[in-house]
Amino acid sequence: MTTSTGTTASRLPLTRSSRHARIVALIQGGPVSSQLELSRLLGEEGIAVTQATLSRDLEELGAVKRRRHGGGFAYFVPEEGPAGETDDPAADGGPSGKLRRLLAELLIRADASGNLAVLRTPPGAAQFLASALDRGGIEGLVGSIAGDDTVLLVARAADGGAELAARLTQWAGGDPAEHSAGQSGI
Repeated sequence: MTTSTGTTASRLPLTRSSRHARIVALIQGGPVSSQLELSRLLGEEGIAVTQATLSRDLEELGAVKRRRHGGGFAYFVPEEGPAGETDDPAADGGPSGKLRRLLAELLIRADASGNLAVLRTPPGAAQFLASALDRGGIEGLVGSIAGDDTVLLVARAADGGAELAARLTQWAGGDPAEHSAGQSGI
């Protein structure tokens, strides 16, 4: 199935975080004025949701309706995420609880080469995860580039990709030792 944006829609079941990522992308991509409109846009991408699920998703994301500059109302998602979830680093020097949760839910596997780390996510979740990583203040991370299901991370150190992949895997709840020999997966 081809969507209105020209991409092929996935009929694969999405995790809650993947669905949230698509909702955020749609809201940030243009004015979305109602749950019915958002449901239609998700449906065009092959994502069927009930009104109750969509309402719960919007609440979990902290989405609010605000007056647009040109008139009318549209949904907005705050940069800091839902109330009570911040991007402040954890007391142990690791990422915030929000970033750890996102990594646990979205990181499928991580690979590394030189100063690069490549993360795999469910379809539609890469840009959401990359944005959270960019805002996470992770030491040694220069930046990210995201596609649909892949995030490319650039480490500051010439050989920092493996260490970065191992740290992210550990924060996601996986075994960081899996990256010491270039292995992947969590």
